[in-house]
Amino acid sequence: MTTVAVATGVGALLREWRERRRVSQLELALRADSSARHISFIETGRARPSQEMVLRLADRLDVPVRDQNALLLAAGYAPRFPERPLDDPALTGLREGLDALLRGHEPYPALIVDGAYDVVAANRGIGTLLQGVAEPLLEAPLNAMRVTLHPQGLAPRILNFREWRGHLLHQMERQLALVRSAPLRALYEEVSAYPLPDGAAAGPPDDTVRAPYALPMVVEHDGRTLSFVSTITTFNTPMDVTVSELAMETFLPADPETARHLRERQLLTP
Repeated sequence: MTTVAVATGVGALLREWRERRRVSQLELALRADSSARHISFIETGRARPSQEMVLRLADRLDVPVRDQNALLLAAGYAPRFPERPLDDPALTGLREGLDALLRGHEPYPALIVDGAYDVVAANRGIGTLLQGVAEPLLEAPLNAMRVTLHPQGLAPRILNFREWRGHLLHQMERQLALVRSAPLRALYEEVSAYPLPDGAAAGPPDDTVRAPYALPMVVEHDGRTLSFVSTITTFNTPMDVTVSELAMETFLPADPETARHLRERQLLTP
């Protein structure tokens, strides 16, 4: 191990990630096949880690791809992972696959968001949920959290809004515990400060929550009560920053009435 004076800040960043993950220097050393002394030297700037060591430590600490690039830059190395826009020709296969998944989920709603919950793609089923949302909230970039939680968005029609709001804010809190994202932090502070829509304080009617296996989002739509449970899908071992931050959220009918209504609606829609 070569002892050098390092002023790049990689040690401080690694220490921040280690503490964020609540891992001791000894435990990290064991995970990375290193020594606690070497980890200490890296964190205090007495040793400059190799590129391979930076990536190994980042992997053991479950550091997101974007932040792995930041660690490499701080250590004086080139970023490892590209950040290509979704319209890049190299991502054509990805876009086609995502479009097929979205279409295949119809008539049920599905959308794809980036790391700050901006919607990058959606299917026709999402239109069912967006009816009645204020026009300014639908302007690009449409943000899923704003549309859902804003008093002029979907919020007034969510019959169990307090529960669903708590679920979404907790989801963002878990995400913020895993990533370093100023835009996500700003979005959380914004949407968590929205006032509750009229009627939300009273809670939902007793008969609106009808999915005993998962918390549903219960929505009023054209005089009907629709109930959905949601799933979130991400990519395994992404090698691109953009891809690493994509998530597909699908809404499944939580009761036969919702499924039947959406199927009938699809038949009536040109």
